This record gives sequence, C-alpha cells and structure tokens, in this order.
Amino acid sequence: MSFPDFYAKAPVVRTYDSFAATLGAARDGLLDYHYEDAVRLAGHSCPTVAGAFLIGRAALAALYPDEPAERGNISVHMPAPEDEGTTGVMAQVLTLLTGAAASNGFQGIRGRFKRKGLLSFANDRQGEAIVFKRLDTGATVSVTLDVSLIPVDPAQGERLMAILQNCADASQQTAFADAWQERVRRLLLEFADDQRVIRVTPLH
Repeated sequence: MSFPDFYAKAPVVRTYDSFAATLGAARDGLLDYHYEDAVRLAGHSCPTVAGAFLIGRAALAALYPDEPAERGNISVHMPAPEDEGTTGVMAQVLTLLTGAAASNGFQGIRGRFKRKGLLSFANDRQGEAIVFKRLDTGATVSVTLDVSLIPVDPAQGERLMAILQNCADASQQTAFADAWQERVRRLLLEFADDQRVIRVTPLH
C-alpha cells in the first residue's frame, strides 16, 4: 500500500481490550493502533484526522500513565453537535482508539463489554475541549488541539481552487498533495508531544 513513508514513523497507541481478549480477536487483548488505521477509517489524511489521533493518544496516556489504556472503559464527550464541522470525523477516530460509541454501538453482554452510549455530543458548541473519563476510577481529562503553529503553504488556496474547478495540471495536483501531507507530517512527527498543540488538562 502506497502510504507516505512518514505514516510508519508516527506515534503508536497501545490499548488493552478485554472484549477482544474474550473473543480471541487478540489473545492477549493488546491492540496497537497506527496512524494508517485512522487513515483507513477516515479514507483520507489531514490535520483533523491526525489531530484526533494525537488527542486520543494524549488523553489515554494521561488516564493510563503506567499501562495500556483499556478500550471500552472510557467515555468521550465531544464539545459540539455531531454534524458540526469536523466533529463527526474526529469522533470516529476517537471511537477507534477508545471503543466509545454513540447510540449505534455494541450493547454489551449481560452488562459487560458495552460500548453504546460512551460517546456523546453537546447540543450546542461548548468550546473546543474534548472530555475523556475512565469509567472505573472517574479520572477525567480534557484535551484541546491547536494546529496554528503549523503554517499552511500560502499557495494551497490557489491550488485547491484549481483542483475544484477541474483545471489543475499534474504539477499543481502533486504540489497540493505534497504540501497537504507535509503539514500532517509535521503535526505527527514534530508536534505530537508539544503542549502548545495538544493540551491536556486534568479535571476534578
């Protein structure tokens, strides 16, 4: 598969899923999520998808500092309605990492392994912070994303317009794609642990 080479260098999110272990999907219950998994899910790669991946990574590391995060034991609250902007896209990536699902999620077996209802959305915009909560301990963090430190190539607007108007030549299309993924690369490889970009706040 012809993904850009830097995808393989992006951080990896390790989780433990007791349901996967129970069903034999992963004998030890350990599931490693790579950025390629988020790209396959979303069908594209952009700062939003990469940012959601890093938000989930940061939240899980904060909630589980000494062990893999437990999928299905975490609730996620999005600060906006699911159909607003990129909220839905980000939520899908976070479901991948946490197991938290909305009303269409797995209902569980005799009260165990339930994923349904662990992902919720605000009725109206409530800031930018996404809230993650451990169901067993109640530990809670909020995480925000700010990609403004990673500038956009000033020629991108003109290139995109040419693409949307079906008048871009091959060089413009290549330049647009290269510049687009370069911003994603910088976010994943240079800013993944930068607290100015990914800010985690413990909540009490």
